[in-house]
Amino acid sequence: MQIEHKKITLTTPTGPMLVYQYQPLGAATLGKTFPAILFYSEIFQQTAPIARSAALLASHGFVVLVPEIFHELNPLGTVLAYDDAGKDKGNQDKWTKPLESYDSDNQAMLDYLKSLPYVRPEVGAMGVCIGGHLAFRAALNPAIKATYCLYATDLHSDTLPCGEGPQTLSRAADIQGELVMVWGKQDPHVSAEGRQKVYQQLTQAKVHFSWYEYNAQHAFMRDEGERYDAALALQNYQQALALFRQM
Repeated sequence: MQIEHKKITLTTPTGPMLVYQYQPLGAATLGKTFPAILFYSEIFQQTAPIARSAALLASHGFVVLVPEIFHELNPLGTVLAYDDAGKDKGNQDKWTKPLESYDSDNQAMLDYLKSLPYVRPEVGAMGVCIGGHLAFRAALNPAIKATYCLYATDLHSDTLPCGEGPQTLSRAADIQGELVMVWGKQDPHVSAEGRQKVYQQLTQAKVHFSWYEYNAQHAFMRDEGERYDAALALQNYQQALALFRQM
């Protein structure tokens, strides 16, 4: 399916948020409706690999929104490089933005999707790295019907800045939709003990979830760099699409 994409700017309580929108070509005029996916990036925001992932999802019949996750902390349109300087800036932003601000970002995107007559009420969430955490965070909203989290960082450690509310994992019981958690066993950011903590919390909270652990590195989905595993990435795209088609 051919796609089109554009940039939009949404109003949030913490300032304007640039969002990249991908969708089937002519979606607004086809007389059809499409489910949507909120797709969350790594700390580098919308890099070329993230854009390609979003385009892939959209080409299967979804309206995909990619928010700039650190919009309050950078000029709109900021993309960080996959180098030490980009990593340092991205981590600095990660340790600065409180979790509650992502909740209001999510609500702004959900409200926007409701305004589009060609978008169905069914909305999913997907993300990689910190984006996996943010997709999990989005799943706390009952509007999210299915969620696919890839090597979610800082979920097990409860270390991201938080206001007066609880950390993300402790709210797992709020998840009403189906959840898929994917991990790389060779990921240095999430230990086996950390993964076990997440698994136990989801089980205790009686979340409807599936669990996959692969012999893979962190960022194995990113189609740049030596950690990329093309075969495994393809498998996970297929699994994610199957999940979202069932919403």
